[in-house]
Amino acid sequence: MKSHPTTQTMKPATAAKKLGVYLPATPAEFQEGVLSRAELNQLQAEPPEWLRELRRNGPHPRPVVAARLGVSIAGLARGGVTEPLTTEQIEALRQERPEWLEKEQATQAEVRKEAERLKQRDTERAAGPGPRD
Repeated sequence: MKSHPTTQTMKPATAAKKLGVYLPATPAEFQEGVLSRAELNQLQAEPPEWLRELRRNGPHPRPVVAARLGVSIAGLARGGVTEPLTTEQIEALRQERPEWLEKEQATQAEVRKEAERLKQRDTERAAGPGPRD
């Protein structure tokens, strides 16, 4: 007796996260339904106009805003950014260069530098001198 594989589905919030969009800005039918893995793959491969528009102009969820500004999500919160931002608002912040943004970008750069240093150290340790004779 063979069981048939069940179709894997996901909630709209999960699908929105995987697509990198802000759920409340998506169409009602997207927010109210469930998506299969195949439907998600189809949206990623051939995004409809509403998805292209959201990715282009927003509003963007915090992980996308943080990535576009080069800061962490916690850095956004420390800077007082708690709401989703549009591409235009993100660009305005980049132009204004508020003090908190410069500080958080510097912090993020240090974090990346330290992560790279640790990765290099671990790679060197893994290569090691090898077995001794």
